[in-house]
Amino acid sequence: MTLIAIIAFALVLGMGMFATWQVVRAKLSADLSDLAAGAAANAALAVEKGPADSVIFPLNRVNRIQVVANDGRVVAASPAMKGQPPLTRTRPPPGETRVDETVCAALPPTGERACYGVVGLRVERSAYGDVMVYAMTPEPPLLRSSFLVVTLALFSSGLLTLLGWGAWQLAGRTLAPVERIRAEMTEITASDLSRRMPVPTSGNEMAQLTRTINATLERLERAVENQRRFASDASHELRTPLTGLRTKLELAISDPEAEDPLTTMRSVLADADRLQAVIEDLLLLACLDSGVRGAPEVIDLADLVTSEVERRPIRHEVLLKLKPGVTVRGSRVQLGRLLTNLLANADRHAAKEVQVRVGSRSGEAVVEVIDDGLGIPEKERERVFQRFTRLDSARSRDAGGTGLGLPIARDIAVAHRGRLYAADTATGRGARLVLRLPLSTAADS
Repeated sequence: MTLIAIIAFALVLGMGMFATWQVVRAKLSADLSDLAAGAAANAALAVEKGPADSVIFPLNRVNRIQVVANDGRVVAASPAMKGQPPLTRTRPPPGETRVDETVCAALPPTGERACYGVVGLRVERSAYGDVMVYAMTPEPPLLRSSFLVVTLALFSSGLLTLLGWGAWQLAGRTLAPVERIRAEMTEITASDLSRRMPVPTSGNEMAQLTRTINATLERLERAVENQRRFASDASHELRTPLTGLRTKLELAISDPEAEDPLTTMRSVLADADRLQAVIEDLLLLACLDSGVRGAPEVIDLADLVTSEVERRPIRHEVLLKLKPGVTVRGSRVQLGRLLTNLLANADRHAAKEVQVRVGSRSGEAVVEVIDDGLGIPEKERERVFQRFTRLDSARSRDAGGTGLGLPIARDIAVAHRGRLYAADTATGRGARLVLRLPLSTAADS
């Protein structure tokens, strides 16, 4: 890219220098033409007034002037052109009085061949009759030689070389941090994402880019670590019921009389149910992680809570405090699963009763599920939403949970642009899980 930029600059610079040469040449030619025209006009005035004289005096350093009759005779001339044949006999076209041309000839006193700019004015009524007055100015050396062209070319080459070197050095210093970042990134692999880029102290855009890369690596490292932990926990959760199921079946086959077959089948069925629950939760998490969403619709949360409570068998008393008309937009299946998970969690850990409240605050729908059990320690309130997290023996496999209910509920809340978190209860006892979702608008209906 630097080379392309230098080539492009060279082309622009070349065109600029060519244009400069043309402007200088045109300016010099115009100035000389003005001088010759002034001298020719003065000589024309002189021959108009007479008396007839063969000598024309110079004007404005223009000392080569001739007055040429129609037959080609030089009837008057300046001292420098006395005795010289006419340099030109060019006459203006009909209706015009002026002619401009360039003539090259060898003239005294040097006798060297040179080029002259000639301005001729026609004077129809003069002391010599109908004549042409020619004034000649020699082209300056700057126009006759290649000095100006060579000077401009050398200047352009030097400037281009200097700018090219500077651009190359600047590009090298600018891209050096990028090359270091590239070298560091090539050494980072999925097995080791802990490395970070050194942040330059300049505080410029390169430092901002480095900080962004480091932040991206940090998020990637957390995501990979979560995936590894999830895979480890999932394999453990699946292996436990599978091992128990296999062991019970092997014992039943090896010693059919040791235990009542019905009891064995019920135990095996419990392990199969647990295995099925874990697999279903894992499949749902995979769908949520991949961004799969159900068909959105406007949902009345009071109706949804009522239907989920009536549909699901709950061991404890459920107290409902529902505000009608609180609607959200989302997937009824997924939001139903969210409420089911919250109800199942509360029912599993409640002592006597579970409360469910639906309301609205600050433009959000608010659903609260409260139990009167042991509660969740404040420092553990965020960890309960991590996958396969169990806090103590009261929240163990024996309680029937898979460790995925609350993580699934939070993922569904986030997918619906909402929040799910644990908060304090009014009595200081038990757990209170709060779901906040954006209220649906009239346009959603």
